[in-house]
Amino acid sequence: MKTELNNIGTWGRLHYDFLYRNQRSVINAMRLKGTLHDYLMGIDKDAEDMFNLIVKQTAEIEGVTEQLKAADQMEWIRRMNSIRSTPNHYCSVKAHL
Repeated sequence: MKTELNNIGTWGRLHYDFLYRNQRSVINAMRLKGTLHDYLMGIDKDAEDMFNLIVKQTAEIEGVTEQLKAADQMEWIRRMNSIRSTPNHYCSVKAHL
């Protein structure tokens, strides 16, 4: 498990954990074919791209702009942390269902 998760980000690891709990035969088949690492890297990249898009769109909707960052950095940080934590929280709750 350790070697196949090298250089895999959070989202890829969450997907690996899901597969490990629910479909170990898929993991074993991918291990035998040698495709598990590339598959997890792809999942991680796609999920990270989606996460960044969600954060960007949410920030635009809520008016968290560069102007706010220049005017009040602490408020910008607080609001961006709040925006970033919402998808993380949702995904972590869903991952444990």
